[in-house]
Amino acid sequence: MGLIGTIIIGFLAGLVAKFLHPGRDPGGFIITTLLGIVGAVVASYLGQAVGWYRAGEGAGFLGAVVGAVIILALYNAMARRNAGPV
Repeated sequence: MGLIGTIIIGFLAGLVAKFLHPGRDPGGFIITTLLGIVGAVVASYLGQAVGWYRAGEGAGFLGAVVGAVIILALYNAMARRNAGPV
């Protein structure tokens, strides 16, 4: 399933990451799920680079959730920094 499987897992990982990540989320549902997909793709790439996954093998659900939470945390930090003082 390759890329399609990674996108589906990333979508689900984004939903889980939204519930796991504490605090207010500046992005909505769509942004969070897109960040989950990006997190799954990044987790797949990094996992292949360090030898956890074979070429063409996507990250598992847990790896995708971890990647999604990291990407979501970075997004929230940048969104808060760019918003300025309120």
